[in-house]
Amino acid sequence: MYIKNYINGRLTEPISKRYLDNFNPSDGKVYSYIPDSDERDVELAYQASSLAFESWSITPKEQRSKFLLKIATLIEQNLEKLALAESIDNGKPLKLAKTVDIPRAAANFHFYGTGILHYATHSHSMEDTAVNYTLRQPVGVAGCISPWNLPLYLFSWKIAPALAAGCTVVAKPSEITPMTAFLLSEICMEAGLPAGVLNIVHGLGGKVGNAIVSHKNIPLISFTGGTITGKHIASIAAPMFKKLSLELGGKNPNIIFADCDYEKMLSTTLLSSFSNQGQICLCGSRIFVEKKIYEKFKTDFVAKTKNLLVGNPLDERVKIGAIVSKQHHQKILSYVELAKTEGGTILCGGKAINLPGDLSEGYYMEPTVIEGLGYDCRTNQEEIFGPVVTITPFETEEQVLMMANSTVYGLASVVWTQDLTRAHRIANKIHAGIVWINCWLLRDLRTPFGGVKGSGVGREGGFEALDFFTEPKNVCVKLQ
Repeated sequence: MYIKNYINGRLTEPISKRYLDNFNPSDGKVYSYIPDSDERDVELAYQASSLAFESWSITPKEQRSKFLLKIATLIEQNLEKLALAESIDNGKPLKLAKTVDIPRAAANFHFYGTGILHYATHSHSMEDTAVNYTLRQPVGVAGCISPWNLPLYLFSWKIAPALAAGCTVVAKPSEITPMTAFLLSEICMEAGLPAGVLNIVHGLGGKVGNAIVSHKNIPLISFTGGTITGKHIASIAAPMFKKLSLELGGKNPNIIFADCDYEKMLSTTLLSSFSNQGQICLCGSRIFVEKKIYEKFKTDFVAKTKNLLVGNPLDERVKIGAIVSKQHHQKILSYVELAKTEGGTILCGGKAINLPGDLSEGYYMEPTVIEGLGYDCRTNQEEIFGPVVTITPFETEEQVLMMANSTVYGLASVVWTQDLTRAHRIANKIHAGIVWINCWLLRDLRTPFGGVKGSGVGREGGFEALDFFTEPKNVCVKLQ
């Protein structure tokens, strides 16, 4: 199957006529082909977006809302098809795609389709002298670049608010997981979305991503991905005075106090460690456990980890599917070897898995738990982004906060305690854009999403996203 770009309302071949292999991570085989697009395709997409912006930006919000809600409905109606495509493309368990990824993509379009109807501006009265009011106007053509770990989920997280706000979009999905973005193209055509409002250009980051970021007439970039790539994007976009939203990497701490609800904590920590093969930016990869319960936690957590079924992502019994690519698979395994050299003890996992039959060339590995590492070693400081976690005991609040805050990252964190005062105290002091207390991945779409330090710039979610895709303009009217 040949995936196509979506430009000016039509499915089109890349100008180069060249394609890239798209691998199924579960069996290591090529199962489709991706456009090897370049700056020429991006320019066509920009021209279509720019022309469409003239009318889309002044389309009544009620009409924009109808288009987004129609897209949401079509995603829901195609749940099975989209979930299967996501599982094959990414290697994630099919059940996860059915219950989380695709429903959330639909929810994103629904949320912003309704949210734009309640998006309000402000006015300020200067007694009997003047009235000031604020206009929020769409920025223009938005460049949206999304990652491979939650392909449609995060793609829609950017596109939906941009379209709702009145921007048109030139979007690039990950070249590793392009299939559901392609299927979204077909959904947008079925929904009757006006030509040029959304354009999707497939291809490599060095060609397509760079062309979007460096385009002189694209004033806004929303990017989710690795911190190194984020730095590169910022180095190009910042001197051009583009609006930037960068949701980057994480090395998230889970802080577990002895007074926690133990069974609830244990089951949730397992999820927060290994969901989607640990390939979620919000996964807790550093687990800090109060010394009083450390040995009990270690025994129980390792036992539960060993029981996680690794296998064919299409088998709904499977909890751990395939790693997204051969390259990433090798990267994760290299960090396990690094941990050994740093003095870590592998409590379970740490090895590649060779499944029988047709899956023998797939990219599988055992979920891995490591102890005995210093908080400041590379394994505990660098993002691995796989099914690998470290566990470390602590004795005091001050000690665990120091260790938790020691990385360059600051995306998310989890705190387990039944001491409400302590929970608030930790939440206040931890360096993170998101703090979950006695839960994980409980998301209200109205809340701001993003990190601090090396985990990003800006916030997504809720009205924060609509603010990002619009520019405020103050209008002052003198009354006399």
